[in-house]
Amino acid sequence: MKELKQKIISKKAKIGVIGLGYVGLPLAISFARVGFSVFGLDKNVARVKRIKQGRNYNEDVSIQEISKLLKKKKFSVSSDLSLLSKVDVIFICVPTPLKRKYTPDISYILSSVKTIKEYIKKGTLVILESTTYPGTTEELILPKLQQGGFKAGKDFYLAFSPERIDPGNKKYPVTKIPKIVGGIDKASGVLSKELYKKIIKSVHVVSSPKAAEMVKLLENSFRLVNISWINEVAMMCHKMNVDIWEVIEGAKTKPFGFMPFYPSLGVGGHCIPDDPLYLYWKAKHHGVSSKFIKLSADTNDKVPEYVLHRLKAFLKKNKRPCEKAKILVVGVTYKKDVKDLRRSPALKFLELLKKEKYKVSYFDPLIPYLEIGSFHLKSIKLNEKMLKSADCVIIATQHTGVDYKKILLNSNFVFDLCNVYKGKRSPKLMTL
Repeated sequence: MKELKQKIISKKAKIGVIGLGYVGLPLAISFARVGFSVFGLDKNVARVKRIKQGRNYNEDVSIQEISKLLKKKKFSVSSDLSLLSKVDVIFICVPTPLKRKYTPDISYILSSVKTIKEYIKKGTLVILESTTYPGTTEELILPKLQQGGFKAGKDFYLAFSPERIDPGNKKYPVTKIPKIVGGIDKASGVLSKELYKKIIKSVHVVSSPKAAEMVKLLENSFRLVNISWINEVAMMCHKMNVDIWEVIEGAKTKPFGFMPFYPSLGVGGHCIPDDPLYLYWKAKHHGVSSKFIKLSADTNDKVPEYVLHRLKAFLKKNKRPCEKAKILVVGVTYKKDVKDLRRSPALKFLELLKKEKYKVSYFDPLIPYLEIGSFHLKSIKLNEKMLKSADCVIIATQHTGVDYKKILLNSNFVFDLCNVYKGKRSPKLMTL
């Protein structure tokens, strides 16, 4: 432990990051930036090639900084996982999707652990950052790494530290978000804290990996439950002819006991739609049924159908064609100003529109074309002609720089799901 700790303090420890996605790449760059030698490893050959060619795919890091660190040889990228034999610290930052709606898929984690076991050298610190269910680190990873005769706490160190990346958030990049660490023993926790302190000011150590795993799922389940609740309240307010956005603004004035959440087409990205279901699955194995998580997931899943129902009623009321109506969807990413389509509820909504035989088009300044499943669409030019030709324009995701004033001025009708026209009243404007 002393040898590795000294390497970390002197920044001579070599770091390997498995998985160069939205979590792994910013983490790798953050350590390389402060002087560590970092190997970025990814089985996706095309992704590795893009980095080497100076073509970025992650808005949270600049290609200029990546190129600079590559030239200084503080950062290197490869698909050759045998390079793990050269490192002192290994981060696992791989995807954790769902096999089915309520069943976790940790195959990427297990595949990484299998590779680590093959190449790990004595004295290595392994840290899992991929979101998973409580118990994964201790119940699965620990025994697998010990199968070769290595002893935890002596031959290697192991911890879980949940990623807290918020894609596109310039205020809180990875280095400004407090870190949670849970080691399998005291030495693992101490080493992990010492390492993270090199890039992050605040590091909070919990008693175990299981506690750290639970922290992550509590955070995301909290968001899922509250988002689903505010979506339900929005439905109530519509029935009662009350402006949900006005209600939220009023509630926000209370300085304690309330945190604002906002209605939307649903939840997207990897974290909020999937992560709480890892906890739901694990809890069931302990005989506990998390009714809140299941109800919240189901409520959010149904929001696109609710919006479609509102759209049909709106078209009928305003004597627009209900069959083969022309619908223009503005914004298809899952989040404002982020070029990311993962689990975007706008995609599910587009599917519903197509199923209803509507003539669908979309505009998104970040997504020039859609080729996902049955989608083969190009982003239209947002001009007066296109706006006037649509029976209804639906603002599904708000983006900076879009001329929303122009949209309302030239459209027949607008269904605003994002409150971009805050407080505005117009007979051709409907809000969620």
